[in-house]
Parts: sequence; C-alpha cells; structure tokens
Amino acid sequence: MKLKTLFFLLALLLLGAWGILFFFVLKEKGTLVYVGEAVVTVSLIVLVYFYRKVVQPLNSIANGMDLLREQDFSSRLAPVRQAEADRIVDMFNRMMDQLKNERLRLREQNHFLDLLINVSPMGVVILDFDGKISMLNMAAMRFLGYTVADELVGKRFQDLDAPLAGEIARLPKDTVDTIRLSDAMIYRCSRLSFVDRGFAHPFVLIESLTTEVVKAEKKAYEKVIRMIAHEVNNTTAGITSTLETVGEALKEMDDTEDIQEVMKVCVERCYGMSRFITNFANVVKIPEPSLEQVRLNDRVTACRMFMETVCRDRRITFHNELCPENPTVRIDTVLFEQVLVNIIKNAAESIGECGDIYIRTTASPVTLEIADSGKGISREVEAKLFSPFFSTKPNGQGIGLIFIREVLTKHGCTFSLRTYPDGLTRFRISFPPVPSR
Repeated sequence: MKLKTLFFLLALLLLGAWGILFFFVLKEKGTLVYVGEAVVTVSLIVLVYFYRKVVQPLNSIANGMDLLREQDFSSRLAPVRQAEADRIVDMFNRMMDQLKNERLRLREQNHFLDLLINVSPMGVVILDFDGKISMLNMAAMRFLGYTVADELVGKRFQDLDAPLAGEIARLPKDTVDTIRLSDAMIYRCSRLSFVDRGFAHPFVLIESLTTEVVKAEKKAYEKVIRMIAHEVNNTTAGITSTLETVGEALKEMDDTEDIQEVMKVCVERCYGMSRFITNFANVVKIPEPSLEQVRLNDRVTACRMFMETVCRDRRITFHNELCPENPTVRIDTVLFEQVLVNIIKNAAESIGECGDIYIRTTASPVTLEIADSGKGISREVEAKLFSPFFSTKPNGQGIGLIFIREVLTKHGCTFSLRTYPDGLTRFRISFPPVPSR
C-alpha cells in the first residue's frame, strides 16, 4: 500500500474520532471530552504538516522518476521548501542538466557522423543481424547502381541485381578484398563489424580504386609500349632497308628466285611487326574527343549496315530494337563508330557461325545495348576483360577492349560487359545527359 494512501486512511480515522468527540461535546460538555477533541484537532494539524513534509517530496521524486523513464531531460522539479528534500531536488535537477547536455552532445556527434558518412566518397553499408541492409550512404548507392535507398533497405546483397552486390555477398566476414568487375570498375571492399551495446553489428565499406588503378596501369603500359615501339621500329626499319637492298641485288643474279622469295617474306614480316607494334602505340595516342550532338539511332544504323556485310558470310543475323525517340547524344562520331565496330566484331567472333546480334537503344535513360548469342563469358574472365593486354583469343593482342574503355571513359559513359542467365552476352553503354541549351 502506498504511503499516500496510508496518510489518507489515518486522516479519515482521525476525522471519524474528531466527529465522535464533537458529538459527545455537544451532548455532555465534559472536560475530558474537550481535551480529547483538542488532541484530535492537533493530531489532524500535525498529520497535514507531515503530509506536506513527507508525501509532497516523495511525489516530487516520483515525478522525477517518470521524467527519467520518459527521457524528458528538459523538465525540472520544483523545490518543496524542505531542506532535505530540496537537496535531493537540486541534485536531481543538476543530473538532468548533465543528461540533457550529454544527449545534446551525442546528437551533435551523431549528426556530424551522419553528414560525414553521407558526403564520404567511400561507400558505407550498415547491416542488421540477419544480413539485411539497414542503412547506406549515397556513395554506396552509386556503386551498387541505385538511386533510391528504399530499393535497398531490408534486402540482402545476394537479392540485389548488381554485379558488385553479388561479389560482396561472397565475401567472408572480417575480410578485405579487391574486386574487379566486367565494367572495368575496381573496388576495395571490407566486410567488418563494430560492437554496440555488447552486440556485433556487421557493416561493409566500399572504396573505388578505378581511377587510381587505371592511371597506374596506363602510365605503366604507355612507358612500355613507347619503349618497345621505339626499339622495334628502329630495328625493323634498318632490317627492312637492308633486305630490300639485298633483294634488288639478287634480281640481277641467276637462279636466286628462291632466295628472293625468302627475302620478300622477311620484308613482309618486318612490315607486319611494325604494324603490330603501331597498333599498341595507337592505344596510348587516342585523341581527346571532339564532341558534337548527333542522333544515336542514326550512328548505330550506319555502323550496323557496314558490319552486316562483314557478318553476312557467317550467317549472323542482326535484330534492331531502336527506340522511336531517337535520343540525342554528345559523341565524337569517328571515335564512337570505331568503338561500335570493335564491339560488333567481338560479338561476331564470339558467335563464330550462325547466330544473332541484337542492337537496342532506350531514351530514358539513354543507353545502347549490343547483345550476342555467342559462347558467353565466365565469371573468371569477366574480372579480367578490361585489363591491359588480356585476350581470350589465341592470337589476340588485348588492346581492343582497352581502346573501347579509353574512348568511352573520355566520353563520360558508363558501360558493362557480361553474360546473363538467358545466355546472351550484353555490352551496355549508358550516356551522360545532354546539357540543355
């Protein structure tokens, strides 16, 4: 039973006794009755005094407990005009001030941390205990290929339609790995955890290494190619000149036809070597694109008509799904047509004989997709596609996809090359928006 209730019960008993004595006072008017009536009256006065001195401070403390339970640190307790109780009230109010300041400091720190995470170039993904995404920043959404956080929150990485998400899902806990995707993008992904309130919360950090790695690769192979091209061209020039001089001298001699043929083959081989190394040198000499606004469908149609004649003998059929809007893009026509020729040529070589090539464009967003029914690309090969000098062809030089990567990057395009579950290998190109005039 609460102390307040006991006080009320005692007050009722005293009031009852006071009423009985008052009845006897009116009836008998004895001295003892008057004394008893006075005692009961004083007892009531003392009870009221004790109620104010004891119950009111207890009520104030109870109100303080309610404020703590509701985490209302802005309210304060009023003094109850009792020294001992007011000391407790004053201590409680100071504690509430400290809690309020601490909460304010934590909110400011959390707000600063949220701002720092949101503007960070590193992707941050917080997971719940079931491995589902509970929070992520803008960089992580961009790396995963999404624009709205609601499309990701509550889902696992393996449930997302994104190549990077699939690679992260395969990462073991507490590991750091470098992931290279089929769109020439390179990421360092860390799957770690932090402890909060005694529980380990998993999170993923995604750092883009594409720019740094590509710059380092380009700097390395540019230096190697220049050095090799210089040495090979100088050497082959001297050898070719000597062989041609010897060949001319042999023409004036009898029975030297066989030797002349050998000399001719050697000269052609030297020229072939020079052309071979020139192809490598051209990769590092790609000019800056001269951009102009053109209709995407028109450029695609012109290039397709040229490549159809090449693919006709292989019985490869082209299928066009060009959007009726015929979107405008800003490209260097010459460089971009070279890119299209390389992509379609690779698709035809992947098919070999008797297959299909599908060319599709969309207007929102502006994309170009070239799909083929060839043999496809394995996951192991996907990660190496845009690496310098990597090729799956027996006699490939590994510069075609490097050329495509360089040109598309200079145009500000994003792209990907992978084989999908339906068996088609798709090269997708997304164009940046054309600025309004």
